Amino acid sequence: MIDDLKGDESWRMFRIISEFADSFDKLSDLGPAVSIFGSARTPKDDPYYKVTVELAEKLSKKGIAVISGGGPGIMEAANKGAQNGTSVGLNIELPKEQFPNPYQNMPMEYRYFFTRKVMFLKYSMGYICMPGGFGTLDETFESLTLLQTGRISKMPIVLFGSQFWQGLVDWLKAQVLRENLIDQEDLDLFVVTDDVDHAIDVILNHHEKGNTQ
Repeated sequence: MIDDLKGDESWRMFRIISEFADSFDKLSDLGPAVSIFGSARTPKDDPYYKVTVELAEKLSKKGIAVISGGGPGIMEAANKGAQNGTSVGLNIELPKEQFPNPYQNMPMEYRYFFTRKVMFLKYSMGYICMPGGFGTLDETFESLTLLQTGRISKMPIVLFGSQFWQGLVDWLKAQVLRENLIDQEDLDLFVVTDDVDHAIDVILNHHEKGNTQ
């Protein structure tokens, strides 16, 4: 039994390597891209779904690829808005909620969350985080942690929807900052906005600044 488990672990390692290799091969020529995160449960008639389509469409028209998690809800809206450009979907195998949306023109398949998360970070020049649940919060805080600790190059993190995010920001200030668990400048790692053009400007200004340095 122990030998069987060891064998299973070995094959798991090869599957992980295969996911990385396949992703590096397919995404290596992607160019500038932005990842858009948000809930899989957001319905099509929700204002955040509609504004995500608008965001993705405007980014796509600027020549920016859009990366989503490939599923329904906000992920679908992101791929839908970018479908006439480069619309990447990093699909994950889940027991419920996750099924590929029809608007991806560059779909990828993942078994492991951590390999998928590496691809979001490696190929994105910025994150736009729409309202979402644990998955969205996980991606948001992981990116902020990596920025805070200097493990990734500086990139803009946009929290879109002040009604959704402001309570979290207030809590960070009132509790986490007050207890000296983060520094004041850590709160500058992200921008909260309700304006589509402002969100895009934050991304593009960072991109243009990087190209002139």
